[in-house]
Amino acid sequence: MAISLTKGQNTSLTKDRPGLKSVRVGLGWEVRSTAGDAFDLDASAFLLAQSGKVRGEQDFIFYNQPASTCGSVQYMGDNRTGDGDGDDEVIEVHFDKVPSDVVRIVVAVTIHEAAQRRQNFGQVRNAFIRVLDIAGGQELVRFDLSEDYSTETSMLFGELYFHNGQEWKFRALGQGYPGGLEQVALSFGIALS
Repeated sequence: MAISLTKGQNTSLTKDRPGLKSVRVGLGWEVRSTAGDAFDLDASAFLLAQSGKVRGEQDFIFYNQPASTCGSVQYMGDNRTGDGDGDDEVIEVHFDKVPSDVVRIVVAVTIHEAAQRRQNFGQVRNAFIRVLDIAGGQELVRFDLSEDYSTETSMLFGELYFHNGQEWKFRALGQGYPGGLEQVALSFGIALS
């Protein structure tokens, strides 16, 4: 049975599952029907050092750079519509390949061209992040974002982090930004041009 978290809560992924090597981070949402432009939400991951910043551009994983050079994080493809049930986008993380100087992997979702299309997360409902064991497909933890994010165009859904050099944990974030992908990337040390 999966653990359901609220914003700010965390849980261990590997303490009770020492053999857990790889997880699938599933992200899902439904967008409000509008007469305007279609929504295109995009997942991304940031591999962060102790400083809270990426070590370089290779640590920013998204649709144009779908895999980390170390092979630890893989973006599994861009769902441009969000149609259908289940996970709309997926990121796989292989704990045994994460470099020793990476201590956090933050998973974000942004609305593509949100400003031009006048879109925000207040128009998105039933958003969630969940972590599954790749080997067995079992859902381990889930966080349903329930707040009204009417000014935010990007969201940090959750993060995987290496706690005390011993175990991988998951934290439910639910932190929004009004500046889209550019603002999120900049906060982690990447200037998009």
